[in-house]
Order: sequence, then C-alpha cells, then structure tokens
Amino acid sequence: MRFGFAPLLFAGRRRSGARAFGLGGLLGAAVLTVSAAQLRIDLLGVPRGQLPPGFRSAVTGAGGPGDWQVVLADAPGAFAPLTDRARAIRQPVIAQLARVPLSEHFPLLIYTNEVFTDFTLRLKIKMVAGDTERMAGVAFRLQDENNYYVVRASSKGGTLRFYRVYRGVRGAPIGVNRAIPSGVWHDLQIQCAGNRIRITFDGEEAIPPLTDNTFREGRFALWTMADSVSYFSDIRLDYVPRVTLAETLVAELIKKYDRLLGLTLYAPAPDRPGLRVVASSDPARVGRPAGETAAKVIRDNVPYVARDKERKCIIATLPLHDRNGDPIAAVRVELRSFPGELDKNAVVRAAPIVKRMQRRVFSLEDLTR
Repeated sequence: MRFGFAPLLFAGRRRSGARAFGLGGLLGAAVLTVSAAQLRIDLLGVPRGQLPPGFRSAVTGAGGPGDWQVVLADAPGAFAPLTDRARAIRQPVIAQLARVPLSEHFPLLIYTNEVFTDFTLRLKIKMVAGDTERMAGVAFRLQDENNYYVVRASSKGGTLRFYRVYRGVRGAPIGVNRAIPSGVWHDLQIQCAGNRIRITFDGEEAIPPLTDNTFREGRFALWTMADSVSYFSDIRLDYVPRVTLAETLVAELIKKYDRLLGLTLYAPAPDRPGLRVVASSDPARVGRPAGETAAKVIRDNVPYVARDKERKCIIATLPLHDRNGDPIAAVRVELRSFPGELDKNAVVRAAPIVKRMQRRVFSLEDLTR
C-alpha cells in the first residue's frame, strides 16, 4: 500500500571514524573459499587461453592492455615436496604473454570481486622472457589504474622495488639490489596492517617495513612491465573482511531497538547492476534483487506501508537520503503491530530508526563501500 504524504527529508552528515570488522565477502567462480577470511585463486576449472573469472585486464601508462591468460607450465605444488628430488608438475598458471617494448607500459590483471584493507597476500612469480625488461610483481590497495602501491622484481636488472603510483606518477623507489634469476619460481609475500607494509621475498624480509598513509584499502592486481613475459601461481590471501557502513548500521539498530522484527537496506550495489539488498538483519537476503516497492520508494521519494498478518507485523519502507536530500536507498523496517494501528503511525514509529541512519550517511558511495 502506498502511504502518500510529504516525503521525509533528513539532513545528512559525513561519517568518520574506523569501520567495524566482521566476516563476509563474495568470491568469484575461480576462487575456492577456504575459510570466511581466506581466498585462494583456483585455476583448475579455467579453460586454457582465457582469463580467470573475477579478473579484468588493464594498463598503466602507454600501450594497450596485456595478454593475460591461463596456460599450463611447470610449477611447484601448493604443498612442500616430500623429498629434494620432487619435480615441479605441469599445472595451470596465470601468464602475461604480450611483448610490448615500451618502457612506460605496465599491464595489470585486477581482481575485482573484493576490496581489501588489512591482508597477507602470498604468491609465486616467475620471469620467463623479455628483451627490454623481465619483471613481475603485485599492485595492491589499488584504487584504479593510476593509483596503487606496487612491489616488483626484476631479473634483468637484479632489483626488488616498492613504489607508490599516485595519479599515474611513480614515487621514489624503495628496495634492494639482489640476484633474481629468471626461469625460476620466487615466493612473494605482502602484508598490510593499517598504514604498515611488510614485504618478504624468497623467505626473507628483503625491504625494511614501510609506512604510508596514501591508500588504506583497495583491490590487488598482478603486474608486469614492457615486454616481460611472466607467470603467476599459487595466489593466496588471508584478510580482514570489510564491513560496509550499511551493514554496521543495520547491526547497531537491530541491537538498539527491541521493537524491530527486521531491518533491510536496499541500494544500488557496487559492481552489480540494479537495486539490491546491501544489508539486512536476515543475512540470507543480502545480495538479492530488490522488489518493486523499494524501487518506488526511491523513485517517488515517499514511504510505503504493508502488513504481514501471519507474523503480526507492519512493514514501513522509507527513503534514505544523501547530504543533498536526494533519495539514494530504501529502508524496510519491520515492526510489531498493535490493534488498530494506522499506516501513518507505522511511518512515525519507523522514522526515528531511519533518522539515526541518516545522520551517518553522506553519499551512496559512503554507504556501500
């Protein structure tokens, strides 16, 4: 039922402070979830010559994107060998095969399914060929193709370097000179905790611990340079899952208000089309497409009321606004009903709950990131 009186407008305010952390994260088809806060890139089901699901190719600098694909190669297994005579076996790895002889050409293969804050990323890299360069590395806390941190190894130059790339410009390099043979698998580990970064290469902390405040979260990407042909294998990541402001608000309000039977927030979800459940007291709803009621609430900027006689509750769905007063989301508030309750009463009872949300919402991006 539509309840048509003047739309509710609440003043927005920019959120501040640290996010709470919890368990979550949706992984793509090429990823095996080992636990709630760990992922491993599983390439066994990916056809040769294709990109693994959940990744996209991009480039920093000159030239087009690289030629990233899954190939078969001799690679060490995920577990330590039982004897020194154990051989590497042929298994799928991710390869960058394009050979573009441009010094300012940096192909990226970006993992798009998740944004990470604190994490430990482990993988194996091998520089295979290249006349201009033979490099392989990882970009992390990546915002886009022009803003990220990167750690890369060069077998041609014999260097291990860390850079900050900001607005497409590389900062001063930090690292060491060391022999890094090509045609050999190397272990690379990157650990981020707050503004602290630690880098381990072939079992040694080769670069002293770093501190940088530029990027606090972001995606990760495989990285090469110029005409480098490089392989990547055994990619694993342990991480502290992010919790969006929407999820935090729903959890806090459910705990605060005893009269609430349920609370659901609908908004356009990042990287997914259409209006969806971005947070709910019922975890099974998260990610589902929104119904027509939520869409009407946002489009018409007015509340709607419905009743669930079986559960003896009344459901008020109200718009949530950004700092400019524009509706950006819809909040479904499920309340215990009482005999003779009018639709208007349900909206009045739900309004303080939505208003508490509104005080901490600055924009749609702030709500769902």
